Amino acid sequence: MKLEFDRLIALLVTALGQTLYMVAATVVIAGLLGLVVGILLFTTRRGGILHNVWVYTVLNIVVNIVRPIPFIILVFAIGPVTRAVVGTTLGVNAAVFVMCVAATFGISRIVEQNLVATDPGVIEAAKAMGAGPLRIIWSVLIPEALGPLILGYTFVMVAIVDMSAMVGAIGGGGLGSFALEYGYQRYDWTVTFVTVVVIIAIVQLAQLLGNALSRKALRR
Repeated sequence: MKLEFDRLIALLVTALGQTLYMVAATVVIAGLLGLVVGILLFTTRRGGILHNVWVYTVLNIVVNIVRPIPFIILVFAIGPVTRAVVGTTLGVNAAVFVMCVAATFGISRIVEQNLVATDPGVIEAAKAMGAGPLRIIWSVLIPEALGPLILGYTFVMVAIVDMSAMVGAIGGGGLGSFALEYGYQRYDWTVTFVTVVVIIAIVQLAQLLGNALSRKALRR
């Protein structure tokens, strides 16, 4: 019994490490890509500082197509792309690729919506002082929307944790795979319960960190 318990603990620790890797990699990669796409959506729209109808239209259509697709369906839908890029559709790296695709377009819309709320007068003032588009984006838009953006990213991080659990059902590894193989399939509800508690703890820590960073940014 003790050997089985020790083995499960070791497997749980490995699964936790895989989940943290998937979440961290997706937050960093999709966070940057989503920020770029979101900024382009805002700046290339009609009246934007980089007004470009064609760029905005293409980006808007792509985001509107990909974002509503349920994650588990997206995993299978882009399977051939995942295999071409990663070399396989199984494992944590394949899971990270699919999670990045899903998260990028979700983040881009959140970024765009937060930037839309920026006071136009601040942008006009920057223009009047001779600031170029890149300087306005870096020195005005992002700092003005930083607090809400952090909250938006925190919301997405929670969704990414959910996605990391779902990929476990299709060979992605992590806590989802651990709960399915050693909990659900073996009717061991203790293992399932412990896994759920660990996932909740990750989500709570992410939420607390996001709230703290957001409050700090809003006080600036």
